[in-house]
Amino acid sequence: MATYASADRRAYPSELADSNTHSLLVGYALWLFGFLGAHRFYYGKPITGTIWFFTLGLLFIGWIIDFFLMPSLQRDAEIESTPGPINHTIAWLLLTFLGVFGAHRLYMGKWITGIVYFFTAGLVGVGVLYDFWTLNGQVSERNTELETY
Repeated sequence: MATYASADRRAYPSELADSNTHSLLVGYALWLFGFLGAHRFYYGKPITGTIWFFTLGLLFIGWIIDFFLMPSLQRDAEIESTPGPINHTIAWLLLTFLGVFGAHRLYMGKWITGIVYFFTAGLVGVGVLYDFWTLNGQVSERNTELETY
């Protein structure tokens, strides 16, 4: 696990490979769709993710700049997230591709809302949008709960 003495310290590639909440490789894959804000949501930046979504990555200029900011975004997400048995990356992939079916909620052990999402198409999309804004916090909270048992 990578540890950091301060938030402004540069992370080296070997440290990034050790990360256990947010993958830099997945971040770059989502960056390809970054003009829609996907990587910003993944790294816990819902406000800028929403801005990127509605402005096409600030008319692609912010999207290009983000290519160089990705290690910093990943490092910040690592610091702010709680590692544990529920993997942030898996939860995000499930939300992105199967969110309307509640797969990410079932993965986190939220069976009731997972089943509700399945039968209501993610509460007609509104629940999925809510989860894009809050999934990192939900996973960290669930990991904290599971660590206490």
